[in-house]
Amino acid sequence: MISTLRGTAVHIEPDAVVLDVGGVGFTVAVTPQVSRSAHLGQTLHLHTQLIVREDAFSLFGFSSREELVVFVQLLSVSGVGPKSALGVLSGLSVDQIAEAVAADDDAPFRRVSGIGPKTAKLIVVQLAGKLAPPRSTSSPDASPDIVVQVTQALVGLGWSERVAAEAVAGVAEDASPTDRASVPALLRLTLSVLGPARKEPVGG
Repeated sequence: MISTLRGTAVHIEPDAVVLDVGGVGFTVAVTPQVSRSAHLGQTLHLHTQLIVREDAFSLFGFSSREELVVFVQLLSVSGVGPKSALGVLSGLSVDQIAEAVAADDDAPFRRVSGIGPKTAKLIVVQLAGKLAPPRSTSSPDASPDIVVQVTQALVGLGWSERVAAEAVAGVAEDASPTDRASVPALLRLTLSVLGPARKEPVGG
């Protein structure tokens, strides 16, 4: 099994690269993202999967181990072949695939060339629970203590507690993990939404 290849790019096509590894040229099918970023003479390190068929040996390569793992998992889905699996990873990131599967949403897969409605649904059903959670949805929420501190700071600036609390909650939901963990950052973001401080009735 050829698990990785490190070699010099001697030929580049939209869907493949030829790597010179110790004087031997390996043709590797890749996503457009890989081919666009590659340059002749550049040393590339690809995570690869060798597909053996009766009439051919084909190599598929990816820039990250995560992409390779998802590629192999896609191959386990009924009706998904190597080219279709590569097409999915050409149009969707690993996180986007995980998000779609977690949400039971087959629409992103139906937009991939060569993936029909039935196969798109099978991808969602058969990969459920098998993919790593998307990084974009695995971040912790802002701690209650930080929310309280930011809310109190806004009240001190003249906003009512109700308005301040609602604003902080809304901003925290869309903020990055780093901003959610910082009182100054979360306060700054909330103020940018609320606008200039203003006095309101205490019960407002």
